[in-house]
Amino acid sequence: MEPIDPLEQALHAARALVLADLVAGEVGQADIVSMVEESVVQRRWWVGQWPEGAAFVAGLVAQDVQDALLERYGRWPLCPVCEGGDPHALEVEPELGADPHWVCHQAGVKVAPVGALGGAGLGSASS
Repeated sequence: MEPIDPLEQALHAARALVLADLVAGEVGQADIVSMVEESVVQRRWWVGQWPEGAAFVAGLVAQDVQDALLERYGRWPLCPVCEGGDPHALEVEPELGADPHWVCHQAGVKVAPVGALGGAGLGSASS
């Protein structure tokens, strides 16, 4: 059996992490899963051009899906930290770096690593 290509491994891991966050937020419908797949296809080309960026793929896929959801459904993931005021989405930090986290800029806190929103009391998408 051939070992899995490290770039494919990074893409599969990114897919799994983002899907875990979507399911935690109860937004894992088929059309949304298709958004993840679209991002993975695009990032496969990107990481093929820049293999050193493999560690950044999970954060990039999370941002791609977040952008696609905003266009079609609304903000995701909603911040589980701030109570009251306008609902707002978390952001991925670093924007281009390893070990991506969901961050609330209003409260100035890291909420959870990408892939671990299930333990952060996440809400679903909202306009």
